[in-house]
Amino acid sequence: MAERVEDKRCEKWRVACGLYSYNFRDVFTWRLLKTILMGQVLSVLICGTAVSCQYLANAGIETPMLQSFFNYVLLLLVYATILSTRKGDRNILQILKTKWWKYLVMGLADVEANYAVVKAYQFTTLTSIQLLDCFVIPVLMLLSWFFLKTRYRLIHFVAVMVCLLGVGAMVGADILAKRDQGSTSDVVLGDGLVLLSAILYAVSNICQEHTVKNLSHVEFVGMMGFFGTLISGIQLAVLETHAIAVIKWDLHISMLFAGYALCMYGLYSFMPVVMKMTGATAVNLSLLTADLFSLFCGLFLFDYTFSALYIISLVVIIVGFIMFNAVPTYTALPEDDPTEVLGGHTAESSSDHLLAGDRDTQRTETLTAVAAL
Repeated sequence: MAERVEDKRCEKWRVACGLYSYNFRDVFTWRLLKTILMGQVLSVLICGTAVSCQYLANAGIETPMLQSFFNYVLLLLVYATILSTRKGDRNILQILKTKWWKYLVMGLADVEANYAVVKAYQFTTLTSIQLLDCFVIPVLMLLSWFFLKTRYRLIHFVAVMVCLLGVGAMVGADILAKRDQGSTSDVVLGDGLVLLSAILYAVSNICQEHTVKNLSHVEFVGMMGFFGTLISGIQLAVLETHAIAVIKWDLHISMLFAGYALCMYGLYSFMPVVMKMTGATAVNLSLLTADLFSLFCGLFLFDYTFSALYIISLVVIIVGFIMFNAVPTYTALPEDDPTEVLGGHTAESSSDHLLAGDRDTQRTETLTAVAAL
């Protein structure tokens, strides 16, 4: 009897840590590969925005709100138009009547997060931004724990640490290569802006995950386009009127603005699809490679110095991302004992555990998230 009790305890601890007896085929599934590839597509789109911003900065143009405004207008024209053709509760007018304040808060968080992180480049170093921007991940996990009732296993925390080690390698490579670190005019203010943007991004991402998994990604993106256009339009009129007036518009500058807007449009359109498959935390882990892709582009476009640490960093982040997605999170139901929830998983086949985006887990997360929110 004592041995059986001890075995049960060991089994529960093993499950809590996520230490299942997987074989290679169980872990490296087509779904996991697709998740990795889709996450890297998002990183490439962010890389496109970074390259566009760099060229605009080199041309003496610093209009972050105008750049975001073009993106929100595109989202408004496409997705709000789709919503306007729907009937019943899914129509844009009905959505605005019943949920306007929720999407206003989401739009405000999203717009100000974008503005704060771009503004931070004027005050603090690139290293600080790269490191502090990772603060979004623990904030996301904390918000997911309380509001979406997501529960993580030990391996998920280990995976996050592995990804952050990859970021550390990337920052180390920048320092060794003596890459231009940008402004240091007010480091405290700049670092504060980065932390603020991380918190706002986390709030926006949690709202996005809840919306796309329970309602519709078209509704979310359409409302972001509507309120994002409204908020960013007012803000650029207040803050960037003079900066816009002195822009010398030509084909080159116009193409840079268009490239930035299209990359952002693709990011906002594609991210909800990936988030529905995985979750906000997994998506942000995959986005850690965006800076690396920007660095690789910089090797050819801006004469950056190559370092082998960049390759090591990319590999480490990808390994951490695989670790995080190979074992699913679970949703804690109010009436369930967490140990029993964990123990209940052991009766399932190992293939049923792979990825938090599997259909059974999504169905449970949906019901719980609705009840919680």
